[in-house]
Amino acid sequence: MLMCQCANWLRSDAAWQLAYWHIGTLAHWHISTLNIMRILILGAGKMGSFFTDILSFQHETAVFDVNPHQLRFVYNTYRFTTLEEIKDFEPELVINAVTVKYTLDAFRQVLPVLPKDCIISDIASVKTGLKKFYDESGFRYVSTHPMFGPTFASLNNLNTENAIIISEGDHLGKIFFKDLYQTMKLNIFEYTFDEHDETVAYSLSIPFVSTFVFAAVMKHQEAPGTTFKKHMAIAKGLLSEDDYLLQEILFNPRTPSQVENIRLELKNLLEIISNKDAEGMKKYLTKIREKIR
Repeated sequence: MLMCQCANWLRSDAAWQLAYWHIGTLAHWHISTLNIMRILILGAGKMGSFFTDILSFQHETAVFDVNPHQLRFVYNTYRFTTLEEIKDFEPELVINAVTVKYTLDAFRQVLPVLPKDCIISDIASVKTGLKKFYDESGFRYVSTHPMFGPTFASLNNLNTENAIIISEGDHLGKIFFKDLYQTMKLNIFEYTFDEHDETVAYSLSIPFVSTFVFAAVMKHQEAPGTTFKKHMAIAKGLLSEDDYLLQEILFNPRTPSQVENIRLELKNLLEIISNKDAEGMKKYLTKIREKIR
């Protein structure tokens, strides 16, 4: 997910900009069946810029960011820094793409100037507190989680990436995002808020914790092997993410049980290694190979 500061990154990573062009072109040709909408995107970070680029081909878009410098790196869209501009724009859909730490604050800031029939939405990887907020907001809403980000995904080839659409959302809002994600060739899954949090606890916390442990015990290598270099690349990418995002994912109430599973597996593996148990190792390798089939 992952939603962070994008200015220097956008300026330096030509691959992202090329991916924007490819996907934007797809959007231009394949989203033409949708009605043109006024869409407000909150946050001009990586994901905010990404969604702006895709949607601006077919829709009237605007980006709101409290940091005017961030807005220098979004194109083909209105750039807003005041609530009055949002009020005059009268958005029909709001996509909250700010970093997860400020998701609710960003909503609270703009809600007073939104039309009552506006659909509000988020793309946050952490949904803590969102269900309650939406239910109390008085607005129609839709919540999704595109489970890719700039750290690892190839944005001009997303057909192996996934997106989650929360089932409790507004019907028309869900249709909009389903059409959009299908255009992007994402694999789409529909979960409840609770099912989403369970999935995130499993699919993110296990690789996150495993990577943290690798980074914690590693030593500098003069001549690292291929496997080491791949793990190092993953560790550097993950640890470049926003601290609050990593914290929120790991502080998911369902995460401790997943980490406990890692601890138990390490304990079993350590016993096999310490005892030089060849038969035990054979059984262990057979078991884990079955897991990854």
